Amino acid sequence: MKKIAIFCIIIIFIICGISYLYLNYRANYNTSKKANLEFERYLNEEVYGADLATIINRAIDNNKRNEVERNNKGIYLNNDTNSINIEIKITDDDSIYQMETIYNGGIQNFVNHYNKIKFKCIEIKYHNSTNKVKYMLFEQITE
Repeated sequence: MKKIAIFCIIIIFIICGISYLYLNYRANYNTSKKANLEFERYLNEEVYGADLATIINRAIDNNKRNEVERNNKGIYLNNDTNSINIEIKITDDDSIYQMETIYNGGIQNFVNHYNKIKFKCIEIKYHNSTNKVKYMLFEQITE
């Protein structure tokens, strides 16, 4: 009788452990999916400069909230879990700018100059470990 009780307790612990791992996996998956939806909806979509400024603000806020480290130039470093980097390709001068350059130069200046200009997200990359968005590339499509 004692062996049966010990066996049942072991089975209950195994089931609890598997359930915990599964529920933890689902919670992480749902969190990643929700975070990605905020950025993935812009893939292959045209947005105006004002909308791009909003996306940049979200990415900067996300990096601050997750305490992503910066290099000596103030550029957020790519970590393996939750950093987001955005690059903007401006066809006016055929240059690629980091989101921090635009943010530090004054997001309002960017909006004043590029408010009516359309941009398109042409690339998204993901973190290998968390499958969260880690990189986005926007390209200017109108002059």
